[in-house]
Amino acid sequence: CLVIPHLGASTEESEDNCAVMAVLEVRNYLENGNIHNSVNYPDCDLGICQNPRLAIYHKNITNMISQFTNVIGKDGHNIVELSNQSRGEIAYTMMDVERPLSAQLVDQLSQIEGVFRVRVVKNEGGR
Repeated sequence: CLVIPHLGASTEESEDNCAVMAVLEVRNYLENGNIHNSVNYPDCDLGICQNPRLAIYHKNITNMISQFTNVIGKDGHNIVELSNQSRGEIAYTMMDVERPLSAQLVDQLSQIEGVFRVRVVKNEGGR
């Protein structure tokens, strides 16, 4: 006799619940840049996106965050909130800034060695 709860992972109801959860996770990622339950990236959450928000996918190596903040600071941006999470050799950094980001700034960040992708999640609003 097994005395642990049955998870019911293969029931029709659980499959429906998994499908709903997947849709909600993708929506949260697209609208806010937040990552939850990914198999290849770490969980990272800055909540609902209310300011211009930038997401950077990069190698998990020394000096990446300081390079990002230097480029952003030189462009006159103030970082309102920042989250950096890593999983193994990769990392994901999200930043909210006070004002919209220029295409040139995004390009500068993309040129940093070790950056895989820079995504502007939202480029309007600000505090």
